[in-house]
Amino acid sequence: MPKKFKILFATSNQNKIKEARAVLEPLGYSIQQLLIQGSPPDFIEPQTEDIERISKSKVDQSLEMISGTEFSDFSILVEDSGLFINDLGGFPGVYSSYVQKTIGNHGITKILEGNNNRQAEYRAYSILYQDGKYFNSLGICSGEISTEIRGSHGFGFDPIFIPDSGDGRTFGEMSQLEKDSKSHRGKSLRILYDELRGPSE
Repeated sequence: MPKKFKILFATSNQNKIKEARAVLEPLGYSIQQLLIQGSPPDFIEPQTEDIERISKSKVDQSLEMISGTEFSDFSILVEDSGLFINDLGGFPGVYSSYVQKTIGNHGITKILEGNNNRQAEYRAYSILYQDGKYFNSLGICSGEISTEIRGSHGFGFDPIFIPDSGDGRTFGEMSQLEKDSKSHRGKSLRILYDELRGPSE
């Protein structure tokens, strides 16, 4: 397999790796986690609320980390996502991971308690670096925040996010296959799939 068909996914989230494999491996790509001395890399995140700039910075840092190693010709995949709640001015947005770790789903439902405007959207921004090119994609899934935590599937804010394209269940109540067909990450990865496949196929 040519090295460009081997993708190093710069993430510490095994769930994201599973979702990426489900979409991209049918194209013949092999996806493995980027590890530096056995651990996911620590990135220096730029001080910005621009999810695209954050993702691009992580790609460039990853390329520096593998420069001169046996992985230097591999492709790099970075995906950043966030939950953007309309009535909270887009919070938690790019800080979603930190907010999930600190106040969690209970904290978000508490903040929105009694609030009738529960509209929100998940955004996933993916960048794949391959052969000197950057392939970018943005996937958006609109929905609303539930009043209670429902379901044990998925991860992060999935048990409190009800997609508009669904049947009233949260992502946490859906199977992986159901979620992938509607989710922000699934949409973002399918855009990458179409770009990589090219017009001739």
